[in-house]
Amino acid sequence: MTVHDVARHLPEIAVLREHCRSIAVLEAALSPEWESRRHSFDDHWSETESMASMRSGSGDEYSIVFSAAGAYVRGFEHESPMSPYAEDGPWPGVLDEVPEVFRPYVEEPAFSDEDGMPVVTACTWRETTDDRWKSGTIDFPDAATEDPDGAGYLFQLLVDRTPEAFQRWAEGYYEVLVDLEAVRHVFSSRPLTEEVVRALNSEIVLADLSEDFAETGYPTS
Repeated sequence: MTVHDVARHLPEIAVLREHCRSIAVLEAALSPEWESRRHSFDDHWSETESMASMRSGSGDEYSIVFSAAGAYVRGFEHESPMSPYAEDGPWPGVLDEVPEVFRPYVEEPAFSDEDGMPVVTACTWRETTDDRWKSGTIDFPDAATEDPDGAGYLFQLLVDRTPEAFQRWAEGYYEVLVDLEAVRHVFSSRPLTEEVVRALNSEIVLADLSEDFAETGYPTS
């Protein structure tokens, strides 16, 4: 799977935004310690933008900026043959066709290294007037890999957005049983309740997530 395949499977911007926020809230309940989480959502990244992000802890990451212009998705898989560190710059085509309205994100310091080089192996975007997600014209490497830019790995929970997919991932990552009905509740963007929080993590209560609610903008009862 490449970013082209991912782009074909991503939903409309508003749906993706809610899904990313739901994943972040679920992880907040499963892991009260922020450092242990993979996914986060900042509803106030700037005065006009929200950002969803993922950090694997081993160098892999993605960032999705949601703005009035649309959404910009950047991913980096550190072992990808398309790493900018392998070619001394982003792989040809990955960023070349990013529209002007999203160019500030290409140069965003938070998405670059200390030398200002964009840290990216996969990129896709969608303006509010677009009818689909777009990505650059890329000649992918011939290496014997099904995931040359890391997009399949990075965006797996954005391509398969079922509660069951998240449950499988979370049980493997956190090594705990994850209540499927609670996941369905959050994926429906219904307000969190004490009952749902207890089903996800019996060691916390709803009030323990107050800072996460403020950051993500997720509704509470």
